[in-house]
Amino acid sequence: MPIIVNLDVMLAKRKMRSRDLAARIGIAEQNLSLLKSGKVKGVRFDTLEKICAELDCQPGDLLEFRPEEPGGG
Repeated sequence: MPIIVNLDVMLAKRKMRSRDLAARIGIAEQNLSLLKSGKVKGVRFDTLEKICAELDCQPGDLLEFRPEEPGGG
């Protein structure tokens, strides 16, 4: 998938655990874990906004686009 989720990187930079972030933004730890692993098809803007507010970051700090290699799909 060409969209890479760097939530684990931002959590490490902010020295915050997933459990704490999930509690602060009001989502289940399991849902946050799925987001961290990139196993979701989308994320609500209000959830993204809450994550950015708690981690003091921009959406681009959390999401990265990496084009797939030609023929490597």
